[in-house]
Amino acid sequence: MELVERSAGGITGHARVRAADAPCSRCRSTSGRVHGRYLRRLSDAAVSGTRVVIELLVRRFRCLNAACPAVTFAEQVAGLTSPHARYTPLMRGTLSSIALTLAGRAGSRLAHALGTPAAKDTLLRLLRAFPEEPVGQVRVLGVDDFALRKGDSYATVLVDLERRRPVDVLPGRDAEPLAAWLLDHPEVEIICRDRAGAYAEGAHSGAPQAVQVADAWHLWKNVGEAVEKTVAAHYTCVRAAYEKPPAPEAATAPTGDDSPLVASIGTLDVCGRERRLVVRTRERFTLVQDLLREGASLETICRQLRLDRSTVRRFAPATNIDELLVKAVNRSTILDAYRPHLHQRWNQGCHDTAELHREITALGFSGSVQTVRRYLRNLTPSAPTQVPVPAPRPRHVVRWIMTNPGNLTDEDSLSLKKIRAGCPDSTRPPTTSAISPR
Repeated sequence: MELVERSAGGITGHARVRAADAPCSRCRSTSGRVHGRYLRRLSDAAVSGTRVVIELLVRRFRCLNAACPAVTFAEQVAGLTSPHARYTPLMRGTLSSIALTLAGRAGSRLAHALGTPAAKDTLLRLLRAFPEEPVGQVRVLGVDDFALRKGDSYATVLVDLERRRPVDVLPGRDAEPLAAWLLDHPEVEIICRDRAGAYAEGAHSGAPQAVQVADAWHLWKNVGEAVEKTVAAHYTCVRAAYEKPPAPEAATAPTGDDSPLVASIGTLDVCGRERRLVVRTRERFTLVQDLLREGASLETICRQLRLDRSTVRRFAPATNIDELLVKAVNRSTILDAYRPHLHQRWNQGCHDTAELHREITALGFSGSVQTVRRYLRNLTPSAPTQVPVPAPRPRHVVRWIMTNPGNLTDEDSLSLKKIRAGCPDSTRPPTTSAISPR
């Protein structure tokens, strides 16, 4: 090392090799005939979080062996350089460890924080440079699908569950590739798989000797979906379990739909009219179900109704409009937090909209006076003195049901107890068909 400089960009060390000759990288014969010189910049491990760069003056020698295919060669410093490398071995080892742990963008952020900046693509190249471990004997195999491009293309990942490492990736999520892989690995004894029918068929064809089990994650996921469906189907009585103020006359006007959820106040706006979101949801549900009964495919429905694929997939499996309206009507507004105050002041005799707007603005309300005026139209001087308690969202009820009772807070336990008392069917265990394979 001839010189060390400190600048705003970091620490730079200037060095050169003092040996008179160097061995050829091909034939290993020694040469002292210099062909030229050039400067190499090697990133080294950071010092106290400061980036370190070594500028090494490298000589290029002519190979004196006439039989050697190399005409010239660059000298290498053992333990410091390697052909075409931009990092020292210490720096390369550090970045390789980061790449193995975090890879991509997360690893790049950590490398910058440690004073060893590296792009995400650099870390991925280092990761790909590691030799793949042989698959070896797999006794317990995990099978699941993952999206290469969500909604477009998928693949199947195979995991050795005993060693906790992936062993292979198969194209698609069909039975044939899985069966072919299992035929080449007759040592598989247990297959812990996704509950898809294609995987069941592939496992039975390729490894009839193996025991097929469903992994805990998919079982818990299917139970959660069954509970969510149950809560959505009984959400009307869940809402009824909470005390609500009497609905205005406009809210109880016939709508042409006998569904108790549609007739509830949650489907109406503050002026007593049916929400546009509810009307649109009902119309789309009717059109999708009619086309399904006619035998149309989901792609055909998307084209005819000009709807997104995810929207049609959400409407197609619904058994009734209530399942869809639960999410449509159960939305919060900026006025929700201030309704108890408005009801209290209204029942105390304060019917001045401007005054009420000033009061809740002082409490943090950011809406206009028109929002308060539209909400107060449905209130009368004989409004009930009891402030309505908003019903919990369906996903909150699902979380309470699926949480260990010992881990629930006192407030959540009381809410779940109230729901069970008002609607026992909403918390009954789902049937076996409700958690059938997808």
